[in-house]
Amino acid sequence: MNQPDPQRPPVAVPEEELIDVKDLLLQVWRIWPYILLSLGITLTLAYLLIRYTVPVYQVSSKFFVKEKESPLSGIFETAGLGMMGQDEMVLGNQMIILKSRPIAAAALDRLAFDVEYLQEDVFVQKELYRNTPIAVEVDWMHPQLSNGLIRIQWSDRQTFRLTYVDADYTQAFPDNESRNILEDPASPSQTFRFGDWVELPMNRFRVALTGVEDEGELLIRLRDRQSLLGHYTGEDLSISPMDKQSTILQLTLKTETPAKGRDYLNTLQEVYLENELQEKNTMATNTIDFIDAQLVVLSDSLLYIENRLENFRSNNATYDISSEGSAIFEQLKELETELAQQQFKRSYYQQLQRYLQREDYTQIVVPSGLGIEDPILSTLIENLLELQAEKSMHASVLTEIAPPVREVNLKIADMNRSILELLENVDQNAQLLIRDLEERIARIESTFGSLPQTEQNLLRIQREFALNEELYTFLLERRAEAAITRASNTPSNKIIETALVNPDPISPKKALTFLIALILGGVIPVGISMGRNFFNTKIKDAKELEKKSQLSLLTSINQSQEKDNLVVLQHPRSGVTEAFRSLRANLNFILPKERSSVIMITSSISGEGKTFSSINLASVYALSGKRTLLIGCDLRKPKIFEDFGLKNKQGLSTYLSGQESDTEAILQATAYEHLDIIASGPIPPNPAELLITDRFAQLLQQMRERYEVIILDTPPVGLVSESLDLLQLADACLFVVRYNYSQKVFIEHINALKKQQLLNKAYLIFNGVEKKAYRYGYGYGYGYGYGYYAEDAEEKKSWKKWLGRG
Repeated sequence: MNQPDPQRPPVAVPEEELIDVKDLLLQVWRIWPYILLSLGITLTLAYLLIRYTVPVYQVSSKFFVKEKESPLSGIFETAGLGMMGQDEMVLGNQMIILKSRPIAAAALDRLAFDVEYLQEDVFVQKELYRNTPIAVEVDWMHPQLSNGLIRIQWSDRQTFRLTYVDADYTQAFPDNESRNILEDPASPSQTFRFGDWVELPMNRFRVALTGVEDEGELLIRLRDRQSLLGHYTGEDLSISPMDKQSTILQLTLKTETPAKGRDYLNTLQEVYLENELQEKNTMATNTIDFIDAQLVVLSDSLLYIENRLENFRSNNATYDISSEGSAIFEQLKELETELAQQQFKRSYYQQLQRYLQREDYTQIVVPSGLGIEDPILSTLIENLLELQAEKSMHASVLTEIAPPVREVNLKIADMNRSILELLENVDQNAQLLIRDLEERIARIESTFGSLPQTEQNLLRIQREFALNEELYTFLLERRAEAAITRASNTPSNKIIETALVNPDPISPKKALTFLIALILGGVIPVGISMGRNFFNTKIKDAKELEKKSQLSLLTSINQSQEKDNLVVLQHPRSGVTEAFRSLRANLNFILPKERSSVIMITSSISGEGKTFSSINLASVYALSGKRTLLIGCDLRKPKIFEDFGLKNKQGLSTYLSGQESDTEAILQATAYEHLDIIASGPIPPNPAELLITDRFAQLLQQMRERYEVIILDTPPVGLVSESLDLLQLADACLFVVRYNYSQKVFIEHINALKKQQLLNKAYLIFNGVEKKAYRYGYGYGYGYGYGYYAEDAEEKKSWKKWLGRG
């Protein structure tokens, strides 16, 4: 054992101290049973979580976006158009559209997701997909209780019963907009037949038995369209680019039913491509519809004129016209063909003007599709249709008041006005050209007078027939071109990889769950232990006491198991006795050799064991053959006389107050050799004043001549002031600090006294240390060798037996 230095200088305690790894490991080792228990609990909870949690899987597919185009740009390919914006914008637009509600609704229309079939398992319900013992058909034109569980039970193949299981249901109405929350609906009491409609005020559906089971039970959940759209356009579906340098998107869906998620992603992509192709074909379809409407009128006119020509020739026996008439016919035919084309253009301009005024852009036909060559008008209409496509894209996910929609609406309005102004100019030009052609035709018709009347009439009918035939042929050619364009259209984008299911669930992750359980299982008990130590205000560690105190620690005294304080005298082979022998040995290096020694024993508060320490320190000196005197200086709470069976009628208080002048009268011999006692005496009214008188100093000086060792059992310094005055009379002062009793703040009080130079000859005793503190390395000095002393033999034997050594 290291010997304390009596001249030890004050040591400044650092604000932050380094963690002692050994102490930390010892602290962890002390709670190893709790760590094992905690690990068992957390690992069990992790297993139960994995076992009874429905796993969530990830389904993903890859979708290619054609560079510099969006899906809507294909609608304009027949006119050589493309969407505006950069590749990043196009890619972002497609990501938004793929996740939009209209596309999701079209995909859900092809999938039977409106009814979910669930089978009850321990703590969870697992969804059955496709292979179900029953099939439910829902009439969504009737109000339905949805988004809650309904139990279907049957005991034969003819009838079944249904029960509302959940507390809350959503009441969905046919308009798909009105929704109410209904709580605790009453279950019907009657039974229903398989195949018949279940007619209830809040439900209408029918159940078909598709399995072979004669009896069974299944849970179903009706999902209205709004809840399905919210689920499949929400956070579970994510769309992101595969790489910054590519235009391939990865569609990822989180789902508890992998096959269901795979079907949805594949259907979503197929619907989207079909929608893209349909929009691509819209322009060609509009052109064909426009031409068909014209052909209907021309067909009737052509048939009528053909009949007139045939009848005229039959009635007048005239089939050919003269060479002069043929020349006039050719001139008129050329002019009238051009006139018909100009009139057709003007009809297109007027119809286009009506569409623009009504802001109906769905039926607009690009001029080039009808053979009208006007690059300025074509460019403006192409830009208008591009803006309208951009608006449709935004409208699928945004409202009319959203800034992007408002901005594109302003652009559409400006483009609309520009086209209307241009149409007024081209219409005026067409009118001028039509009037010029009509005047030229009239001049040629004036030469008819030189021809016979019959030939004139035949010429007129032939002119009308040729004109309609020429226009009919022209429209047929344009219709064929539009039909070929529509038939040859293909989607710009395509599916690179159909949906694949990751076989490993993304939640819960087994390895991660067990890892977290292991970490928590170790951290929780260690954290609780460290937290208790951190918030513990009592001293439980001798090393911490030495580290924080500016006084030297002489020894640690283990906790006494005896009922009285005379441990050294009555149990000389105990660990407590050996600890006091160690204290005596250490004091030999501190106390003066040339004269008798006065040792003062005190503490911060009552109950820390100063009287116990005083009695046993005096006893160990007496057993060594030294004449020893124990003086009870605690005049407020006299105790020493009780342990030795002595009287307290006379003592220190009566001597100091002058009631007794003979020192022999206050000295009491004990039953033990070399040990005498001066009891405290009756409690005086002024104990503090008595102890600081010269009479007490004279008493000590007188006793020094008679005894080799004098032990002073003084009051606690934290409660009274006289103990500090007694420090000047003592050769050494022993501060008693009790294990798990003394507050850590007491160390600061002791350090403050040391800083004031009041404790130059003071040292510490760590009293009442429990056995477990020694076992885990928290003890210090004698007492750590439990099992060596006689009263510890039984414990030693039990430990040896536990370790397999006894």
